[in-house]
Amino acid sequence: MSQTVELNQGEVKINFSSPTAGKLSFADLGLKDEDLAFESGLLRLVFDFEGIGEHQYYQVPTVEVAYAEDMDETHWQCDFNEETILDKTDHHGHSTVILLNRTKLASLEHHHKNALIVHGEFPKSVHIKADESYINFFK
Repeated sequence: MSQTVELNQGEVKINFSSPTAGKLSFADLGLKDEDLAFESGLLRLVFDFEGIGEHQYYQVPTVEVAYAEDMDETHWQCDFNEETILDKTDHHGHSTVILLNRTKLASLEHHHKNALIVHGEFPKSVHIKADESYINFFK
């Protein structure tokens, strides 16, 4: 695996050393359900692409977050290199699918520092399911 994971309070940071093609569950990344309990209801996922080198984005880069609780409404914001590329509210359910624009990602890339930050706001504490949540960034 070409990723390392750092866990901080309210934040999960995944550092990529090379692009990994295809769909990867959070469990594939080395995360467990107990790592993904957020009592505050605030989630921050950081995907650091600094060391990946040459790559191509998947047709529609995707983040899916599945959670144990039934949520009335969740708010999501995605920032890439400090620019907001998505801001949406998801209504009622056990998961959220975030579809990103690969052209927008490519246009915002820098030579060295490239970080995608996904902020999730839940109305109550949340427990993310590692085996049902996934990313698909590269082809």
